[in-house]
Amino acid sequence: MRKLFCTLLLSAATTTFFAQTKTEKFVDNLLAKMTLEEKIGQLNQYNGDWGATGKITPDGDKESQIKQGKVGSMLNVTGVDKTRKLQELAMQSRLHIPLLFGQDVIHGFRTTFPIPLGETASWDLALIEKSAHVAATEAAAYGIHWTFAPMVDVARDPRWGRVMEGAGEDTYLGSKVAIARVKGFQGNGLGNVDAVMACAKHFAAYGAAVGGRDYNSVDMSLRQLNETYLPPFKAAVDAGAATLMNSFNDINGVPATGNRYILREKLKKEWGFKGFVVSDWGSIGEMIPHGFAKDGYDAALKAITAGSDMDMESRCYRDHLKQLVADGKVPVALIDDAVKRILLKKYELGLFDDPYRFCNEERQKAQENNIENRKFAREVGAKSIVLLKNDAVKGQPLLPLSAENKTIALIGPFMKATIANHGFWSIAFPDDSTRIVSQYDGIAHRSNGQSSIVYAKGCNVNDSDRSGFAEAIEAAQKADVVVMSLGEAHDMSGEAKSRSSIRIPGVQEELLKAICATGKPVVLLVNAGRPLVFEWASDNVPAILYTWWLGTEAGNSIADVLFGDYNPSGKLPMSFPRTEGQIPIYYNHYNTGRPAKDDADKLYVSAYIDLDNSPKYAFGYGLSYTHFDISNLRLSSDKMAVRGGKIGVTVDVKNTGNYDGEEVVQLYIRDLVGSVVRPVKELKGFKKIFLKKGEATSVSFQLTPDDLKFYNNEVQLVNEAGEYNVFVGNSSQASLAGHFSLVN
Repeated sequence: MRKLFCTLLLSAATTTFFAQTKTEKFVDNLLAKMTLEEKIGQLNQYNGDWGATGKITPDGDKESQIKQGKVGSMLNVTGVDKTRKLQELAMQSRLHIPLLFGQDVIHGFRTTFPIPLGETASWDLALIEKSAHVAATEAAAYGIHWTFAPMVDVARDPRWGRVMEGAGEDTYLGSKVAIARVKGFQGNGLGNVDAVMACAKHFAAYGAAVGGRDYNSVDMSLRQLNETYLPPFKAAVDAGAATLMNSFNDINGVPATGNRYILREKLKKEWGFKGFVVSDWGSIGEMIPHGFAKDGYDAALKAITAGSDMDMESRCYRDHLKQLVADGKVPVALIDDAVKRILLKKYELGLFDDPYRFCNEERQKAQENNIENRKFAREVGAKSIVLLKNDAVKGQPLLPLSAENKTIALIGPFMKATIANHGFWSIAFPDDSTRIVSQYDGIAHRSNGQSSIVYAKGCNVNDSDRSGFAEAIEAAQKADVVVMSLGEAHDMSGEAKSRSSIRIPGVQEELLKAICATGKPVVLLVNAGRPLVFEWASDNVPAILYTWWLGTEAGNSIADVLFGDYNPSGKLPMSFPRTEGQIPIYYNHYNTGRPAKDDADKLYVSAYIDLDNSPKYAFGYGLSYTHFDISNLRLSSDKMAVRGGKIGVTVDVKNTGNYDGEEVVQLYIRDLVGSVVRPVKELKGFKKIFLKKGEATSVSFQLTPDDLKFYNNEVQLVNEAGEYNVFVGNSSQASLAGHFSLVN
């Protein structure tokens, strides 16, 4: 048996070796036939002239350039008819090198899922991976090879609109979500027709833009960069991400697109990344207004030298690389490396065998309205909702809604909205307004005639018109319970959507106060792409659900939670501030020499004299319709060896409430003394479990020395012997604690 196993292992290794050799041999042979102009063409990506995320560059005849082999990739070209027509043009080029088609498939394609930040609130990695795979399957059926996702930027400032696109404030959670999304997009491997190339973005530190202002500078130490902002990218690379995208920002004065340290030294050398790097829209040319490059010639030189392989929409490579080679500034070998990386991915996708393998009308038709995908989207939506508050009304928690509510008032500007439920960064289709389930329709359908439904819009999203208040108040007075749907508009978050004030806009909060003044119990649905500030509502409304933007099945997902068909289990992936004055606010901050001991002691400590330090809602927080007791923390040892050591951490969890439900059990550590200051808490593990009412179980984690490593002042990843606290609970405010030592 052992001999047979070794023979099979050797056979598998030999097959892999020859496959790699065949692939590289093919690409090397093709590269040897290419002219310099054809090589530069492979580094050039054009937009399809619609659906742009930046200023469209006028270009004359793009079709002619494709025929001449001067274009390597197109973005924003969707549908098998369009991709086939352009691919046919590429097949008229001298060497018949196929085009790559890229698209921002951020949270679904034909079926829209919750915005990524909302989906992360599920803390369900298998769910997130499947969501990405469904999106890949649909996108690939429409002729797409490559998605510009996942965004894995750690983001701690909710004023930054692009927080909606990522996994929130925590490096550990963000890394796990990055792995899930890369695996989901790329499925069983490139070349399968249900897989697309993933693109981890934005490399790097884009989420730390100063002031939360999009495209702004980033200023941080190399230690902070390596410890907090780079790990999700490393996780994505280790998971096999085919591509990475540059960020717009500079890092310590060097734009990411021309940053040799992160591109050549970290990504390609230290991490061994074999894929290719694409610029963000125009970011190579934007090094000129940065003041880092003199002109397009200089920008192309700095970008290709630093390690940027493909130029999205700036034309700097197209216009200047040939002259840079002629002037002896750029060796051809540098261009060859970039071209080879791109050609290898085209080969892995199977495009050289069949350039049209993703242009199948039958597959596209099968994904136009995939019912199973819609059912899954409904599940994902429900699991992404976070229950922030559920106070008792007449002795019972207000949610889930009971059959005793004979009349339900549905009020607010989002209640009958359809397209808004897509959220930002969604793929638009002509029939969206009829396909997307509104909150009104979802709730009305679920009530199934058991309750009468009255409706009033009440107000618009972002103006001062109060003319609808009277109708809304009248509707509330007729009802036993009021469900209000408020928040920011779906296009108030996303790229280029930074906000200095992250409060609920317009007169929506005034409407909320007017409805609450009727004395009717109110359930508030908060629609948003980021954490919002809603202090009055938090203190005065009995029940609050944070519903983000949930996608195609939004109305049904919300109804499932409101009526208790699904017991909410979402947990916040970002800390919610009490007011903008606390921003940035995040749980894993450093302590100071004068830490605030409690919120009452505000003098001569690190505190505000007019506000508590704590967030309104903590990272990892989220309620359930039931209650879970987490107790009896125990460690397998009180010592862990630096070499080969490990410690088991176990707690008991019991569902002591009246509903079956899920809980996310979270493990945090604190390094008490280090050669550099360490965070007050760091997430190092979580498990989502299901327990029936009255059921109990034990949940175990394992910590190893790798979990305790950090970057020292010399930017070296190290373990240091010392004392550690470990905490387990259902949020970052977990207080159930243990203690152990790391020893040499």
